[in-house]
Amino acid sequence: MASSSEATVNDPHVGKKKKPPARYWQEPKEEGNDENKVGKGGEQTEQAVQQKKQKIQKSKKRKQGGVQSNGKRFISGKSDPFPGPAPIPEDRMQKFKRKDKIKKPRSRNYKLRDMVARSEEASEMAQKQAARFDLLLPEDAGFLVGDEDEDTYTISQEDIADAVDITSGAKYFNLKLSQFGPYRVDYSKTGRHLLLGGRRGHVACIDWQSKELMCEINVMESVNDVKWLHSEAMYAVAQKKWLHIYDSNGIELHCIRKFNDVLRMQFLPHHFLLATASATSFLQYLDVSVGKEVAAICTKTGRLDVMCQNPHNAIIHLGHHNGTVTLWSPNQKEALVKMLCHQGGVRSVTVDKTGTYMVTSGMDKKLMVYDIRSFKPLQSYFLPAGASCLSLSQRGLLSAATGDIVQVYRDVWSTPVTKPYMAHRVQRTVWGLHFCPFEDVLGVGHGDGFTSMLVPGAGEPNFDGLDANPYRSAKQRQEWEVKALLEKIQPELISLDPTELGQVDLATFEQRHQDRVEALGFDPLAKERFTPKYKKKGRSSAGNVERRKKQVAHVDQREVIRKTMGDKMKMEKEIKDKEKKAAVLSSQRSALDRFKK
Repeated sequence: MASSSEATVNDPHVGKKKKPPARYWQEPKEEGNDENKVGKGGEQTEQAVQQKKQKIQKSKKRKQGGVQSNGKRFISGKSDPFPGPAPIPEDRMQKFKRKDKIKKPRSRNYKLRDMVARSEEASEMAQKQAARFDLLLPEDAGFLVGDEDEDTYTISQEDIADAVDITSGAKYFNLKLSQFGPYRVDYSKTGRHLLLGGRRGHVACIDWQSKELMCEINVMESVNDVKWLHSEAMYAVAQKKWLHIYDSNGIELHCIRKFNDVLRMQFLPHHFLLATASATSFLQYLDVSVGKEVAAICTKTGRLDVMCQNPHNAIIHLGHHNGTVTLWSPNQKEALVKMLCHQGGVRSVTVDKTGTYMVTSGMDKKLMVYDIRSFKPLQSYFLPAGASCLSLSQRGLLSAATGDIVQVYRDVWSTPVTKPYMAHRVQRTVWGLHFCPFEDVLGVGHGDGFTSMLVPGAGEPNFDGLDANPYRSAKQRQEWEVKALLEKIQPELISLDPTELGQVDLATFEQRHQDRVEALGFDPLAKERFTPKYKKKGRSSAGNVERRKKQVAHVDQREVIRKTMGDKMKMEKEIKDKEKKAAVLSSQRSALDRFKK
C-alpha cells in the first residue's frame, strides 16, 4: 500500500486539472517569457524567444530595404540594376510603324482630343508589342545563292527539288491538262488551296499541299477568269455569258446576270467586294456579303482585259489599249488618276503589297516600274519578246512571262537589273501567273496544264495567325469569318490616300451651321420676330397688339436699313473709282494722238 501511495504522490499528472481549449477571442498566454524560470525547459524557451526576435528584425530590415529609389517595391530584397522596361531598337520600331501622329483639334473639342489621344496610345502600344514579339519570329527568307561565277538562273527546277528536303521538293510538280487549257490560276488568302480555270470550261479546286482534289467540274462554256472569295468555301467563275458563284463542292450557288461578259476579276478581302472588268467597258463592284451590286462604272475606254488591285488602299488599276493605266474607286464615276505608261497597249499590271510600286508591261516590249506616291517612273527595262503576265510576291520578287518562258527578277525598283534571278521553260504559252502566299512557290498556268515552281525567298516566312492562318481548322475559319464580317470596311471609305481616314476634319463654324440648316430645314440661330405677350383685362386686343409691334418695328428695320445703305455706299464708291480711272486714262496722251486730225 505504501508503494502505491508513493506512486500516486510522485506522479506529476495525478491531481492536475486539464486546461480548457483556447477560444479565438482569448489571447494565448506566452509561456517561457519568465526570466526567473530555471532548468532545461527555461533555457529552451529563452532560445526560442531570441530566434523569434531575430526573425522579426530580419523581416523589418527586408521590408525597409525592399523599396527602390523611385518608390516601387521589389520582391527579392535587392534593387533592380535595370529599372523600367527593356529598350527597343529604333529600326525595329520603324518596321512596325503604322501611321504618323494626328494633329489634335483645338482645346474646346475635349472629347475628340481624348479619343485621338487614346487611339494614339493604343497604336503606340501595339507598335511596341509587335517590335518586342519580333524576337519570337526567327524564320527568315532564304534566297538562292550560286557558286562562284555561277548564275542562279541557270539552275533548273529539278536540281532545286533534289537539293531541298522531301517536303519542299514535293511542292514542285506538273499537272498535264492539255485537253481544256490554257489555265488561269488563283491561290487562296492562306495559300493552302489552289483554283484552276481552263479556257474550255474545266474548273478544279485542289488542296495542293496534300494533293487532295476538293472538286472538279466542267461548266460547258468558255471560262475567262477564276477568283477565290473571302474563304476557300466559295469562288467566282467568269464564264462566257454571266458571272457564277460556286462552293468548294462544285455546287452552283448564284448566277448573277447583271455581270455579263466579265474578263477579269479582283477580290477586296477587307471590303468583301468583288470587282469585275468586262468586255463592254464596265467596271462593276459586287458586295458578296449581301449579294448586291455596289457600283457600276462605264469607263468608256473599250475592252477591259488588264486589271489588278492595290492591296494597300483597295484601288483598282486598269490597263488600256492606248497605253494608259487608270485608277478607280467605287465612289467616283471618273478615274482618280490617268497615267500614260507605254507607247503601245498595256498587257499586264501589278502592284506590290505596300502600295508603293507599280510594274507594267506593254506592246512596246518595255517593263516599267513606277512609284505610285509620286506617279513617276523609276526604272525601265527592255524585254525582247515583251511580258504577257506579271506577278509580285510578298517579298518583292517579280515574275514575268514571255511566251513559254517564266523569268523571276529581284529588286527591280531599287537597282537596275541586268539578268534574271531564276528562269524556267514550260510546255506552251503562259496564260496565268500567281505567287502562293507564305510559300516559296510560283503557280504557272499554261496551255499544257499547270506547273508549280520553287522560287526560294518569294514567300513571307512569318504569318499572322489572326489574319491568314494556313493551318486553321474549320471552327477557326468560321470564327474568323464572323469577325471579318463584323470588321468589314464600307466601300465609301476607299480612297487614294488611306491616311486621310485618320485625320480630323476641322470644319469652320459657317460650314457646320450650313449643314445644320440643311438637315433641320430652318435656321435655329435666326432671330425670332417680336411677339407681344398676352395681357389681361382687355389690354391684348388686336389694336393694342399691333401698336406694341409698331413700337419695336424700327429695331428690326435698323439692320435691314444699315445693310442696304452699306451696299449702296459700296456701289457708289466703285462707280467713283471707275470714273477716276477713266479720267486719268483720258488725260494721258498716247503715241497715236499725233495722227488725229
